[in-house]
Amino acid sequence: MAQGTNSISSPVRIGICAPSTPFTRDAANRVIALAAETHPQAELIFDEQCFFVEGHFAGSDKQRADSFVALANDPSIDAIWFARGGYGAARMAEAAIAQLESTAKGKTYLGYSDAGNLLGALYRAGIGEVAHGPMPTDIGRENGEHAIGRALDWIVHRHTNALEPGLISGQKHAAFNLMTLAMMTGTRLIPDLRDHILIVEEISEYLYAFDRAIFHLCSNLATHGLTGIKLGNVSDITENDRPFGESPEEITRRWCEDSDIAYLGRSEIGHDIENRIVPFGLLKF
Repeated sequence: MAQGTNSISSPVRIGICAPSTPFTRDAANRVIALAAETHPQAELIFDEQCFFVEGHFAGSDKQRADSFVALANDPSIDAIWFARGGYGAARMAEAAIAQLESTAKGKTYLGYSDAGNLLGALYRAGIGEVAHGPMPTDIGRENGEHAIGRALDWIVHRHTNALEPGLISGQKHAAFNLMTLAMMTGTRLIPDLRDHILIVEEISEYLYAFDRAIFHLCSNLATHGLTGIKLGNVSDITENDRPFGESPEEITRRWCEDSDIAYLGRSEIGHDIENRIVPFGLLKF
């Protein structure tokens, strides 16, 4: 894949909200300091909502939706970066999307994991440039600054070397956490994935749960006209009381074959610092 730069010389204002679980001020300060050093063109604006705590969530469903909507509709904001995953975006995504104005269509939206609920809903609605990729929470991983830098390389400069290396120019792509996407199937959040290469990744699941989710996903998408499925990283697999007997790739191959969906190999996305950027839709470079 060709590598290059489409630099943006003017300042890029990046609004950060937490549609799922809370972020910490310490982590936010670390991300801001890193960005100031490596990407001085970027102005990071952490909405106060990122630090709200209401039970499991970063504030109430309404507070999380209001934060996202305010940033997305703000004409001075160039991009929306989701702070972290967890669970919660599905509870506010549909209501939030319904409140977006024309200004929201000109923005970049970046995240992964549970943020896939919003990415999928945005893509379904044809709003903005949507991409699966690292989030501020990755600063907490060992060498997480590499993931943060990759995300900012994409948001600020559109560096093609931040992209997943297996992406194909002229082909449509989309990427999701497997469990997130499996739960989205049949809902009003899932986009039309016809003619797309769909890339999925997973973390911290039993292999039997991974098998169940792939079965559910492939069964539901078998007639949706996918170009094929690629498998990203499947990490931190939870140990069961007996071996499952198949690897994640073997499971994925089997259910793809069962549903007559092309299995297209591996991909460099996942819940780790090597998580690469996957823009949704038709890729042109």
